[in-house]
Amino acid sequence: MPELPEVEVVRRGLAAHVLDRTITDVEVLHPRASRRHLAGSIDLAARLRGNTITGTGRRGKYLWLTMSSGDALVVHLGMSGQMLLGPVPNPSHLRITTMLDNGMTMNFVDQRTFGGWMLTDLVTIDGTELPEPVAHIARDPLDPDFNRDGVVTVLRRKHSEIKRQLLDQTVVSGIGNIYADEALWRAKINGARLASALTKRQLAEVLDAAKAVMTGALSQGGTSFDSLYVNVNGESGYFERSLEAYGRVDQACRRCGAVMQRDKFMNRSSYYCPKCQPRPRIRRVAIAD
Repeated sequence: MPELPEVEVVRRGLAAHVLDRTITDVEVLHPRASRRHLAGSIDLAARLRGNTITGTGRRGKYLWLTMSSGDALVVHLGMSGQMLLGPVPNPSHLRITTMLDNGMTMNFVDQRTFGGWMLTDLVTIDGTELPEPVAHIARDPLDPDFNRDGVVTVLRRKHSEIKRQLLDQTVVSGIGNIYADEALWRAKINGARLASALTKRQLAEVLDAAKAVMTGALSQGGTSFDSLYVNVNGESGYFERSLEAYGRVDQACRRCGAVMQRDKFMNRSSYYCPKCQPRPRIRRVAIAD
């Protein structure tokens, strides 16, 4: 699933081209693309027709468009979802197409069909309007109202791996596997260390590193390893060239020269420097005779 920088790139592209445009027609071409909209694809299309797009929103990895009806169109990108404006390079992967009043098409393309659209109510949480399915998601490090010290306090109570907590979207949102590894490398913290065993300063450094690395990725259009993640114009991001940890197994650490390693973690991989980010020691308990 795309992480915060990639989703924000898409949101900005939509904001630049579809705000104040009215949806004149909608066609759902694959049933899985509307499965989260429980009333079905016919209802989704009917409720979107005639609506004007009044805003765009994002929290963490979650993206939505606000409608003149007061509803929110939540866009789940899944593993391969794309929001493309204009012609679609591979029509066989086109799942939903909408026509706007200026003649432009706004298309949802999804090769693996894990993503989709749903229309939902907006609710107010801590003074912020959010789609109801997103209400449980924590603020992300790029949110102006992100409370870093508050998140540090929460992390200090978590007796589990710091990387696991960075990936928990109810603790801090927007950070996925790539940017968690990058932030931990920058902070010189191994992801297997317990959050509760880290100092407040160390936890703050991890969160600051996450913000810095995602800001850097955003400036370069996000991270694209293949053609599945692109912006609204079909262009790939190029932050992959700036990655310091993720995917660099058996390569030299750019900070100390040690050989980067990879461990399995939560059905994924963790990349780290064994010298800069030593693994936590395993405590051995003596067994009495």
